[in-house]
Amino acid sequence: MKVVGLITEYNPFHNGHLYHMEQARAITGADYCIAVMSGNYVQRGEPACMDKYLRAQIALLSGADLVLELPVPFATGSAEYFASGAVSLLDKLGVVDSLCFGSESGDLPLLSYVASILADEPEEFSASLKGFLKNGLSYPAARAQALLFYLTENAKKQGLSEDCLYIGPVNALLSAPNNILGIEYIKALNRRHSTIQPVTLKRTSDYLSKSLSAPHCSSTAIRHVFLSRGSGPAGPTSQALKTVRSCVPEQSYSLMAENFNKRLPIFVDDFSSVLFYKLLSSRDADLTDYSDISPELENRIKNQLTEITTFSQFIDSIKCKQYTRTRISRALLHILLDIRVGDIACYKNSDYVPYARVLGFRKSAAPLLTAIKRKGRIPLITKMADADNYLSPLGQDLLNQEVFASNLYQSVVFHKYGYRMKNEYTYGIIVEDIQDVM
Repeated sequence: MKVVGLITEYNPFHNGHLYHMEQARAITGADYCIAVMSGNYVQRGEPACMDKYLRAQIALLSGADLVLELPVPFATGSAEYFASGAVSLLDKLGVVDSLCFGSESGDLPLLSYVASILADEPEEFSASLKGFLKNGLSYPAARAQALLFYLTENAKKQGLSEDCLYIGPVNALLSAPNNILGIEYIKALNRRHSTIQPVTLKRTSDYLSKSLSAPHCSSTAIRHVFLSRGSGPAGPTSQALKTVRSCVPEQSYSLMAENFNKRLPIFVDDFSSVLFYKLLSSRDADLTDYSDISPELENRIKNQLTEITTFSQFIDSIKCKQYTRTRISRALLHILLDIRVGDIACYKNSDYVPYARVLGFRKSAAPLLTAIKRKGRIPLITKMADADNYLSPLGQDLLNQEVFASNLYQSVVFHKYGYRMKNEYTYGIIVEDIQDVM
């Protein structure tokens, strides 16, 4: 049995994701494909545009054999924490042979070379990183500069030209988001001494592009269409959905059309009221208890409280050279979801993800589930009501965080559309009776 793992958001699922899934199977010769997917919130610090159950169902219809949920503290974490959580989950299943991810570079040796440096953190690199951070650079920018400085100095010591140590290619490598995630995946695999082999596919479209060009476009472009075209009190018009039809698989389009303006799309500004209540009620609290909140960022948040309008406009009012928009959005979401520094430290010290929660699977994947139950090093949650019977106290705390976050998402869906979703204990696992891989 060969198994390939994918780390995903599918926000929403499009033709590029389908290509990735098909190629991952073909390149690795996998019999089964496991998707570790973010739940109702994603890594850039926003709610998913459609709920996790719909996205899991689309993934199964599109070729995934098993969809597991990446718990919310990891799904909304930095690239390093996101990758560490997802890789630990795949590794602890005990059945995954390879991890296939997309990257702008497509150059696995180069990605692995950079990952080895970042994993080892040489003293010269660490000292340089601290210096760039003190100069006011954001962490991603400071890390990129520190890495280039380290490579340059190392080249000088060895009497080599810059080209010999990839200085030029590395500079381009660290400016692309999927390259950065790929490096973090490899770094996490290396630190775990995992037997999972990394595999990368070269991306053919811009991850952040808002241009909608069939057949392949970014999830960003699709969300942008939903947000910007014909929005009314209830949400975008049906014409906005028709616009993206050529960019998504038919099964994805059918489910999106069935639920459009019923339970999707959801945007960050739909959470404005609950965010502002949380911030105003916490104005005298120490916000640095929450993950990703530094003292400087806390001051910026509190100083702008009287300027609150919408979630996205509040982010813009705080944004500066030191703090990117994504970093601020993630930090605000952590306040809203009560994800604290202490929680992150506990999960990290306990080897990240302590369980594998099943969102859905194909009936034909029964042998895969049997293998995971036999070889896995963490419990497989298939029934929420029974989870407390075999989870550690820390695992129970993490699952409770997930339930709270999902309940909040569901309440926003109801407030916006009047659609009442089943709660986490009554929704049940999605089971697709599909025999052939699409």
